[in-house]
Formats: sequence, C-alpha cells, structure tokens
Amino acid sequence: MNPPPRVGMVLAAGLGTRLRPLTDSVPKPLVEINGRTLLDHAIDRLALAGAERVVVNLHYKADLVRAALARRSAPHIDVSEEPDLLETGGAVKHALPLLEDVFWVVNSDVLWLDGPDYALTRLAQTYDPERMDAVLLMQRTATAVGYDGNGDYFLDPAGCARRRREREVAPYLFSGIQLMHRRLFDGMTEPVFSLNRIYDAAERGGRLQGIVHDGEWYHAGSPEGLSATRARLSSHRVER
Repeated sequence: MNPPPRVGMVLAAGLGTRLRPLTDSVPKPLVEINGRTLLDHAIDRLALAGAERVVVNLHYKADLVRAALARRSAPHIDVSEEPDLLETGGAVKHALPLLEDVFWVVNSDVLWLDGPDYALTRLAQTYDPERMDAVLLMQRTATAVGYDGNGDYFLDPAGCARRRREREVAPYLFSGIQLMHRRLFDGMTEPVFSLNRIYDAAERGGRLQGIVHDGEWYHAGSPEGLSATRARLSSHRVER
C-alpha cells in the first residue's frame, strides 16, 4: 500500500466572480457552510488523510485568508502568494518549491463527504508511480450537487481517463480533487496556464488515471451550487 503524501495544496487565490456580490467582501475560500469555511473543510480533509503540511495559494483578499489560516493550530500551513493570478496550473507550478514529489491538490470551492474510506486516501492507494503521473477523483454527473453540465471524462475498465470531446456527454466530472507528481510540470515555462494542459499531456502519454468517488460531492462555486450545497447539507454533519 502506498504511503500517503505528506503535503497537500489548496487552490484559494481566485476572484470568485461567479459568487458576487457575496465575494465582494468575503473571498470564496472563506464562505461558510455549516459554520465552517470551505478552506477549513479542505484543510481538515487533507489532515485526516495524513497531510502533515498544507500549502495554500493566496491572491484575492489575501490578508483575510492569511488571518483565517493563522487561527488554525494544525496542520502546518505554508502560503504561496501570487502577485498576479496564475490560473490553476501556474499556481501549482509557482508553489512547487513548497511541495514534494507527490502531493494532493484540492480546489477550495468543492466539498465532499467520504465513503467507507477517505477519498484522498483512495487516490494515494491507487497511485502507481511507474504507470501514472496523476490520479483524478471523478464524480458521477448524475449525483453531483450544484453541477449542471455535460461532464468532463470517460474512464476505461483500467481507469485510464479520456477527456470528453466536443458534442460528447461524459458520465464523470472532475471533482477538483487529485494527486499529482511534480514531473508533470517539467518543461512548462509559461507562468500562467490551466491544469487542463497538464491533464491533457498526461492523457496523451497514457499516464492519467481516474477513480470514481464513492461518497457525496458538492460544488459551491456558483450561487446555485452554494444554495444547493447548503440545502443538501442542512441535515448532514460534515465530519466524515
């Protein structure tokens, strides 16, 4: 069994434009659900799965996010501040000096309930460094809360992921939760780029893997998604 990564990263620098006017005063990672911020939910999940250290990237209303992080006692948190927004791929590349060879990355606008085992642990157990550069957690589109789209990926019987092509409808969406190896960024010289470029390169090399989430998943990055998430979780205790 693979040991879990010791480091995780939470992507928390975005402007949260889809959640305006709420995010005019509160950055998206500090939006609360069940009395706890999205950022705390993500960090809690990483700690439960064994992360000893968490890297959080900052840009929009960075002082507010930094102050919220300072109120935590564990795990150890490093910040990767971005003078300019770098998009998801650029953000991870910028933070590589703070990361290790293998690490988790979690979006700050998703929330999930685990199944029998932690989803992050399942990613680590699936990862085979000889055959994979990334493992993405997929969610069935039919059961995703706060999502309305055509999906992102197909998975073959071996778990290899293929991105949906134009005019296709895919059964799985990428959950914003993943495990990655730093070699994915070798040769990436641009400072600003999307993680989609990384996934597509790994897919072309046959080194992009996916597993299907066996719990519940919620997208809170839009007003509709946030409302649906709060309604669904109003009767849940978000602890597992």
